[in-house]
Amino acid sequence: MRAKSSSSRVVLVALAANLAIALTKFAVAAITGSAAMLSEGVHSLVDTINEILLIYGLKRSSKPPDRTRPFGYGRELYFWSFVVALLVLALGTGASVYTGVMRLLHPVPIDRPYLNYFVLAFSFLFEGGSWLYTVRAFRRTKGRQGWFEAFRSSKDPSTFIVLFEDTAALIGLVIAFAGIAGAQVFGLPQLDAIASLAIGLVLAVSSLLLARETKALLIGEPAHSHVRQSILEIAGADRGVRTANGVLTTQLGPDQIVAALSAEFEDALTTTDIEACVNRIEAAIKAAHPDVSVLFVKPQTAKTWQKRLETIDDESDLARKSDAPRP
Repeated sequence: MRAKSSSSRVVLVALAANLAIALTKFAVAAITGSAAMLSEGVHSLVDTINEILLIYGLKRSSKPPDRTRPFGYGRELYFWSFVVALLVLALGTGASVYTGVMRLLHPVPIDRPYLNYFVLAFSFLFEGGSWLYTVRAFRRTKGRQGWFEAFRSSKDPSTFIVLFEDTAALIGLVIAFAGIAGAQVFGLPQLDAIASLAIGLVLAVSSLLLARETKALLIGEPAHSHVRQSILEIAGADRGVRTANGVLTTQLGPDQIVAALSAEFEDALTTTDIEACVNRIEAAIKAAHPDVSVLFVKPQTAKTWQKRLETIDDESDLARKSDAPRP
């Protein structure tokens, strides 16, 4: 719950900053006629819409399980995060590229360029504050991992989406400043249009990275390896378990994990004893990992488990061969 509260604060801070910045950028773009500033306004507007969708996703994902969704609504956040990535690509990139192309074909001199500089500085201050807040929140969760490794392994897309958006926004502001300054110094309004195209490229790259990662979460990723290892160790330490063979997990949300444990029990155990053993294992695992919302325990020998793994590997190899391009 603490992690979800932290994620909500990160998104709310970004929402407030982007809404104020978007309104200011659009007003100045209308006054000065800058294509780069108009692209930046669209960029901030898309980010504002994205934060609203993330807040909605966080709220939906926190709904408790019911009969129609017995495993909960955790993947609501992953779905809306994927929608956010698509919006950045479709709206942000599309509008920036369209604006840049039109201004290249029909150049428009920039009026009152110094007003643009003021707004860019104002935007950089607010975006920078939001970026610093998000970096600190992300640093607390990444531990000793590298930044890109933490991004790839993160199970909470709301924080890394805001971090990506803020980073792209800061880069976009620098590009917009360079384009507007170049257009003023050299008297070439085409440089302002080129800046708009460059902003579109930055948005395209960030949206594709976000889409790749959120898609992986949406279709199902396993829990972190240390969680899987801990589950096996807890189960194997129980007096009624001969061997804990393995565990399969899937991440349903940032703090929701479904786990299926394969274990071989002692031969002398009765059905009642096995049930009591399963209850002990489940209680111990949930105490150590509250994120494990559902645990299934399947009694089977290590040999049976190994055969199942070999079947999965064979099916995976067959799928890869069928997907490979034919000569």
